[in-house]
Amino acid sequence: MNFTRMKLFSVFTLIGLLTLSTIQQVCAADLSMSDKNFFENAAQANKAEIAASEMAKSKTKNPKVLKFADQMIKDHTEAYSALSALAKAKRVELPTEPSIMQKAKAKLLSTKDGKDFDEDYAESIGVAAHEDTVKLFEKTAKNADDADVKQFAAKMLPTLKHHLEEAKKLKAATDD
Repeated sequence: MNFTRMKLFSVFTLIGLLTLSTIQQVCAADLSMSDKNFFENAAQANKAEIAASEMAKSKTKNPKVLKFADQMIKDHTEAYSALSALAKAKRVELPTEPSIMQKAKAKLLSTKDGKDFDEDYAESIGVAAHEDTVKLFEKTAKNADDADVKQFAAKMLPTLKHHLEEAKKLKAATDD
């Protein structure tokens, strides 16, 4: 009798765990493909910005580039953390590194030194990458299917636009 109860308890526990696992998968499946793509692209953009800015800290002697890189590392680390919290709530797994294309751009950037590095960092990581990211977040803030994703994108936009403006100033300063 006791053995039968244990078997029954084990079966119900297993059913409960399988149900919980299915519910978690369904929650992630509830997100639209475009919302899932937003998570992936935003995570990769943050990781690319952090990696390139860490590289800048080791390659530049320009105090303006150093200041910008420090700010990008700080802000994009915080942004990735906030994105991670939302992804966890939505049961979405985030990439932990830049995309292949972003890695290739970083590799090319790593071959440069001095003023050439500073100019390319300001243009490709500062301006171009932030233009792309602002477009992604504007589109998501307007069109996301999930209200939390939409709100997150809208909340992050002012900081990203500020980064873009600062990047443009840095580009002008490094083009001298």
